[in-house]
Amino acid sequence: MKWIEKYKYHMLAFLLGLSIFACLMKSISNNQQKEVKKDRNSNVTEEEKKSKGKGTEKEVEDSVVRVVLKTDGFANVAHPEAGFQAAGGLKIQSGDEVRESAPGEVVTICPDDAMFAKGTIHIEPKEEGDLIAVVTLNRGCGVPNYRGKIELFQTAEGVVIVNELSMEQYLYGVVPSEMPASYEPEALKVQAVCARSYAYKQTQGFGYPEYQAHIDDSTAFQVYGNSGEQASTNRAVDETRGQKLWYQDQVITAYYFSTSCGKTTTAEAWGNVSPEKGYLQSAEIKDAERDYEADLPWYRWRAVIPTNVLTNMINLNTQTNIGNVTSMEVTKYGPGGVAQQIVVTGGLGSVTIDTENKIRTALGGNGYTIEKQDGTVIDSMALLPSAFFTVEYQDGNYVLDGGGFGHGIGMSQNGANEMAKKGKNYLEILTTFYHDVEVR
Repeated sequence: MKWIEKYKYHMLAFLLGLSIFACLMKSISNNQQKEVKKDRNSNVTEEEKKSKGKGTEKEVEDSVVRVVLKTDGFANVAHPEAGFQAAGGLKIQSGDEVRESAPGEVVTICPDDAMFAKGTIHIEPKEEGDLIAVVTLNRGCGVPNYRGKIELFQTAEGVVIVNELSMEQYLYGVVPSEMPASYEPEALKVQAVCARSYAYKQTQGFGYPEYQAHIDDSTAFQVYGNSGEQASTNRAVDETRGQKLWYQDQVITAYYFSTSCGKTTTAEAWGNVSPEKGYLQSAEIKDAERDYEADLPWYRWRAVIPTNVLTNMINLNTQTNIGNVTSMEVTKYGPGGVAQQIVVTGGLGSVTIDTENKIRTALGGNGYTIEKQDGTVIDSMALLPSAFFTVEYQDGNYVLDGGGFGHGIGMSQNGANEMAKKGKNYLEILTTFYHDVEVR
């Protein structure tokens, strides 16, 4: 029996040793896993440090944009009535009241609609992917169609329409409305990145807080829905998905305009000298030989303003009475050759006008003509084409020799297209117009 007891003793010792060994190995394994996890966490933290500013990228990419849809001609916010239609029908809801329309049926909402008694009215397609046509609106494309959902507000002036949709869907409606879909693919990508950056900045607050809307669909922000979606512009949005312009770890407000005179200017033209706008530097838009836009009609223009017309415009637009104009001169030029200050003198006094927008407004109106460099003559407009000009008095007229169309700050859309024609990609184009920026 002693050998049995001895056997039991050895087996017990063996099992005890095996148990201790297993515990030891488990402890080592756990420590190794902790080290691996720690290393991975360290890598993530380091990567996050390298990606400063990227933390909200997905949130921004999928963020909601709320857009006030203005009336015809972008004249007003409130509509006398609003009509909607969707191929598969609509769901209309206010509070606990729900209506549904038949496929293709037009639903018209008036300011006195009983559903407003329960709050705002929400409209969405019954079929996923359907667009909502606002049949009471007329845009450049005819009756506009919108992605996303619609919310209606009752006001004393009428019905306010707010379109709610994702950022990328919103851009499908902006890019073709701000740049011709026939432009070069790389230029369309430039427009997409600029539009996304600009929209992101606008969604940091509410332009219409009473409707919880960030923006409207007019030139006051970015034109949206005036032209229908196109394959080329949708592709530009998709191929730059989420990409924005960054300066000093902040997304920039990516200003853009139509045509340059060969140079751009800085935010100083608006009286803004903030370091935060350091990405808006004056740039020469040219290759080794000539300006990219040298052959475009608005590259150079001439406005001939009769003295009596100038007198009426200045007194009206500046709300002064300086009498009959006797002289006008540019007293300050800014970077790139933009007029930043003009002084107009009349028989009863003088007026000083600062900043490019106020100068263009003061010299805008009816009563004179503008000749573009291709020989096309057009009537004067509400704004002078640009503030890049010189002035000279000739035979009873003030002759303005100018160049470009728009404010001249940021990206020239036609300049971008001409650069793309010469083989520049969208990153090269963007970093030409915006100083010291990153695209990410």
